[in-house]
Amino acid sequence: MRILHTSDWHIGRTFHGVDLLADQARALTAIAELVAEHAVDVVVVPGDIYDRSIPSADAIVVCNNGFEAIRAAGAVIVATSGNHDSPARLGAAAGFASAGGLHLLTRVSDVDSPVLLEDRHGTVAFYGIPYLEPETTRGELGVPEAHSHAEILDAAMARISADIADRDGVRSVVLAHAFVVGGNATGSERSISVGGVETVPLSAFDGIGYVALGHLHSPQTLSDSVRYSGSPLPYSFGESSHRKAVWIVDIDADGACAVARHDLPVVRGLAQLTGSMDELLTDGRFAELIDHYVSVVLTDNERPVDPMRRLQERFPHAIHVEWERPQGVTALPYRDRVRGRSDVQIARSFLTDVRSEPSVGEMTWMEKALAAAVREPVESTPAWDATA
Repeated sequence: MRILHTSDWHIGRTFHGVDLLADQARALTAIAELVAEHAVDVVVVPGDIYDRSIPSADAIVVCNNGFEAIRAAGAVIVATSGNHDSPARLGAAAGFASAGGLHLLTRVSDVDSPVLLEDRHGTVAFYGIPYLEPETTRGELGVPEAHSHAEILDAAMARISADIADRDGVRSVVLAHAFVVGGNATGSERSISVGGVETVPLSAFDGIGYVALGHLHSPQTLSDSVRYSGSPLPYSFGESSHRKAVWIVDIDADGACAVARHDLPVVRGLAQLTGSMDELLTDGRFAELIDHYVSVVLTDNERPVDPMRRLQERFPHAIHVEWERPQGVTALPYRDRVRGRSDVQIARSFLTDVRSEPSVGEMTWMEKALAAAVREPVESTPAWDATA
């Protein structure tokens, strides 16, 4: 049986305020194309399908279109919920969806009720462990004393191991949304710590044929049979050096796995640039980054006026800009900066810093307003009249 492991789609996520739905749709199309190209039988998605518990209507459309494209390419889908998903909402139509080849495993009480799929060698059992919040799920697993992710995951795995033993050597795949010791976070993941304990040991998955992990956003191999696929898109500039990928796993008759990495196409690159405004707008070495999402640190001696608008003339996907005071140029205390200056001069400098140089007409109104404020002090009005 051939399995494609992907995770952490985070459909509906924005990137510094930029809508990523079109990029996410392209990434899911690329996954469907890999399914068709490599004759994948099953696609597993261990959590964080959506970026929020109540996804927008547009996010739901993108997700459904992605599921349909993968099914049309020939693969059954097995998915669990992550810490960003609402298990109840994601799994609301699970009974109907499974008839069409989409298996949504979102109920903690069903961790030992696998999806059973057949190939020429027999049965492969797919177990889904949704994100386990100890405070809300320990009762469902019958371990009221569990307070950490490790304790609650051990309880879930005990049920799964018992079910595997009852099935007399069935080949097994486990989907889990967790932070496993040895994994490296990228910075774009939401913390899942409870009482400061968020990690689970790798040994928790001993004896499983293949473990498809979700939560961390870069492809990682913790052991031959335990891996993170990472997200299909970068969700922070800290991931600018990561190449996004999926794992394609072949399970043989004995349950042994041969795993190959397949890089996903770059939908839009990320670039972090540093320099003066003139350098960034004219230097030819930045030409190849015009279509990237761009984060800029400006090093001009004075704060540039309207920097984002100017940068977007060359970099239309610039999404973050900050000014870094050059070394040796110190900021004066506010009192020293305004000493000896009139109110009009101070107001003019403020407008220039935050917007642009004010026009003659604007300064005329400013002078009139400041003069009126000096001549006409506001009289104190009691909040209530004691004689009323």
